[in-house]
Amino acid sequence: MQISASEDKIPVVGSTSTPQCNTEGLYFSDGRRKVDYVLVFHQRRHSSIRCPVGTSVSQDRLSIVSNGNFPQSVSSDAVAGRGGGMPGEEAANAGEVFMELGFAGGSEPTEPADHEMRLIRQEFEANLLEAGLEIERDKEVKAHGPSFTRLHAPWPVLCREAEFLKIKVPTKTSYELKEESGFGSSMSTIWRKLNQPFQPKVPHQDHERTKFLSHCFSRDKLHLYNITSKDTFFDNATRGRIVYEILRRTVCVRTCQTIGISTLIAKGVYDAAFPLHDGDYRVIGHLEERNDRQVLHEEWARYSAFYKYQPIDLVRKYFGEKIGLYFAWLGVYTQLLIPASIVGIIVFGYGVATVDTDIPSLEMCDERLNFTMCPLCDGACDFWQLSTACGTARASHLFDNPATVFFAIFMSLWAVLFLEHWKRRQISLSFSWDLTGIEEDEEHPRPRYETILLQKRQRKQKKKKNKKKNETAIDKLTWKDRLPGYFINVSSILFMFGLTFSAVFGVIVYRITVSALMAMSPDPETKSNVRVTVTATAVIINLVVILILDEIYGAVAVWLTELEIPKTETNFEERLILKAFLLKFMNAYAPIFYVAFFKGRFAGRPGNYVYVFNDYRMEECAPGGCLIELCIQLSIIMLGKQLIQNNIFEIGIPKLKKLVRALKDKGSAETEKEEERPPQQWNLDHALAAFEGLTPEYMEMIIQFGFVSLFVASFPLAPLFALLNNVIEIRLDAKKFVTELRRPVAIRAKDIGIWYNILSGMGKFSVIINAFVISFTSDFIPRLVYQYTYSQTGTMHGFIDYTLSYFNVSNFKPGTAPQNSGDITVCRYKDYREPPWSPDAYQFSKQYWCVLAARLAFVILFQNLVMFLSLVVAWVIPDVPKTIMEQLKREKKLLVDVFLREEKEKFQLIQSLFAKDTTLQPGSHTLQPGQGPPIPGRYSTLPPGPTQAGDGGGGPRARCRAASFSQFTRKNPSTLPRNENENSRHTAV
Repeated sequence: MQISASEDKIPVVGSTSTPQCNTEGLYFSDGRRKVDYVLVFHQRRHSSIRCPVGTSVSQDRLSIVSNGNFPQSVSSDAVAGRGGGMPGEEAANAGEVFMELGFAGGSEPTEPADHEMRLIRQEFEANLLEAGLEIERDKEVKAHGPSFTRLHAPWPVLCREAEFLKIKVPTKTSYELKEESGFGSSMSTIWRKLNQPFQPKVPHQDHERTKFLSHCFSRDKLHLYNITSKDTFFDNATRGRIVYEILRRTVCVRTCQTIGISTLIAKGVYDAAFPLHDGDYRVIGHLEERNDRQVLHEEWARYSAFYKYQPIDLVRKYFGEKIGLYFAWLGVYTQLLIPASIVGIIVFGYGVATVDTDIPSLEMCDERLNFTMCPLCDGACDFWQLSTACGTARASHLFDNPATVFFAIFMSLWAVLFLEHWKRRQISLSFSWDLTGIEEDEEHPRPRYETILLQKRQRKQKKKKNKKKNETAIDKLTWKDRLPGYFINVSSILFMFGLTFSAVFGVIVYRITVSALMAMSPDPETKSNVRVTVTATAVIINLVVILILDEIYGAVAVWLTELEIPKTETNFEERLILKAFLLKFMNAYAPIFYVAFFKGRFAGRPGNYVYVFNDYRMEECAPGGCLIELCIQLSIIMLGKQLIQNNIFEIGIPKLKKLVRALKDKGSAETEKEEERPPQQWNLDHALAAFEGLTPEYMEMIIQFGFVSLFVASFPLAPLFALLNNVIEIRLDAKKFVTELRRPVAIRAKDIGIWYNILSGMGKFSVIINAFVISFTSDFIPRLVYQYTYSQTGTMHGFIDYTLSYFNVSNFKPGTAPQNSGDITVCRYKDYREPPWSPDAYQFSKQYWCVLAARLAFVILFQNLVMFLSLVVAWVIPDVPKTIMEQLKREKKLLVDVFLREEKEKFQLIQSLFAKDTTLQPGSHTLQPGQGPPIPGRYSTLPPGPTQAGDGGGGPRARCRAASFSQFTRKNPSTLPRNENENSRHTAV
């Protein structure tokens, strides 16, 4: 492979900092040009040599990289003039430093792979220079360790890419936002004053009532934009995004068939690529001189700021729209948890206040009723009194009371209200962030997709003997190529489901066996605490299993998605989210589903129990019902996941990784200590953890949303604990983004993507789940049926006796009856069955079918009622706020006025110029052969005149560009006819 002479020598500059400009390491060595992006690769074996300008370097010696100034002796078309050196800059090209990246014939051999990597880097960076970027690298090259390539996008490149990417920028035209009047205005003023202590102290928030019109950037309309300084017109996040777009589409054709920096990182050519933070996050000096990172750290990323609103606009400005929308969504979700928490506390308080007056609880605790219950296990367990379960019954009433039904309906409507409120908030942000009308960016294929496609092409070429058939190149992968991946995906997901169910079943077996063993204990205290001990330990085991499987499923989901070979990053992310959500959803909720809908349903009855492994009886619900166990299960798993996974893991694991990196870098740091050189910003940012996407952040909140909405009927305090967690979570995530992660690329996004569909689906699913929890898990429906159908007095007196069936102890199977039965002939158990003296003994009674019908009717009624109310809420609350619609119409009108005014000024200017030409040259209106004046029309920018004969009767006219005004300047009167002719040709089609 030959390297062209134009790429053979590119000067490398030393990064000697200018004390006045480069104190923070954010600029090139001249202290003026910003470092917009950094490429990092590890040097293994190379040296730095000095050679005079003009010394020829062999074609295997690849010298990279320029700061924009090139030696006069370098006669290269590819690099001459690239970078746009600043006027007045010192010509420090004598004795320029060159760096050898290859050692053909050199004294120090290199690995072939390292040499290939250097060739790829050489071509890639030369192509970056061709794209207009300016590049700089330190002249001091370490023997080992990271080497940094710094990139800067000059103004022409920024303008070109901003126009290509259709980046919206503010124009000079602004307008005042419409203020409310009357009572609404006074209420808004009072609300702003009350909110003042909760507002973050972010500069430039005083112009809330003024909005500048935005328009897609165009180099032809520079005079319309509010350009005060070319260095600050595009903020750092936008500059980083522009450079990333160039890096993403830059190709390496000769060294490797790859496109983009992501592929090169995947191949190991580079280790990392990232934009720089805006300096240190710690405030040093005056508060007025804080950069955006310092403002975010002080007003957003500290736990002491937990009571303040988030500076969402600044978050979006610094991190981009995608991350800004995540934190905005998290803020809306947390904010709406406040009313849900208040209602949940009220519902729980109602249960506490009425526990002493609840008749079923009082009957269960009354020892005089003397309900003798059937044994809980075979052989070893004795008959027991129902009054011993008094504590369970009272605790169950705290969560199983009439207010629970109201709370379930409220939370179902709350989920709909949350989604509707977020849609409005999202549209408001889209308007204020100028996201309306943006198009999806074209994405390049992922590195693995390109690799598989290249391998397929190579296999195809080997099979084809006829060269003519090779002309039809393979341009994509088909479903047949992905079929093995799909097969592995389906089988692996089914296996993972089986693993989850096996874990749940294992815990069930643990509960059954431990219950039996503890019941055989001679210690009466151990016997009395069987249920509490077994329930608590089983839930803790469930939690540990969930946490372990969560980490495994996260890694497996990535692996399975890679097997599908998605073409783009967006496809990869959507498929990964679906798989990870499906696996983690099943993992987190499978134990809860078991307790809610399966526990005690298939246990059988005395004399005919269902056994596991022929020895162990299936477990039954507690005497007070399964709802209290569901509450314990839900609360421990929810709080455990939030405390351990979301907080301890998020804090502890990054700290451990940082400690490991610090220990690894300790040796190299000691060798560099002799230089006494402060670390530059790129060194500090490289030491931070890489940003790995928002999927884990969204996932933990979506799972939490499920805990809050799906089974909230059993645990009304779930919104309160979610609120407390999210207040910490916002600041924890903010601190992580500001201080512990490299700055991510500012990615545009119109919405939160597939996460909204998942939230919407869970909101609808929660209606069904809550209906079944109230209907089948709680005692709400049996109590209603008894009170209005079977109660003699219309009250709840006698309800406990109504729910207990009779069993003749003589019907126990041999070996299953208690050893000391005494004179007990009949025991009770919770079910609706015929008594032993009935002709249909132990069959389901009429009460059972009546309660079942009522339960099913309640499910249907509950679902339809909530769905209807949800539709009403969605209809009443419009997606687009009225003020936003009015402002959008107003902006369109103002933009039309601006461009019409501009066209009018152009037309008047051109008219005046031609009128001046006519005055200076009276005879210039004489038509030359083949020349005619322009034809007036809609698209004409010239004054009307006679028909042009040479153009065939006159056709449509192309508009003059604003950049072509200079062509009307006249330097010599003798050249007027020629210039006029050129103008006519320029405007004619």
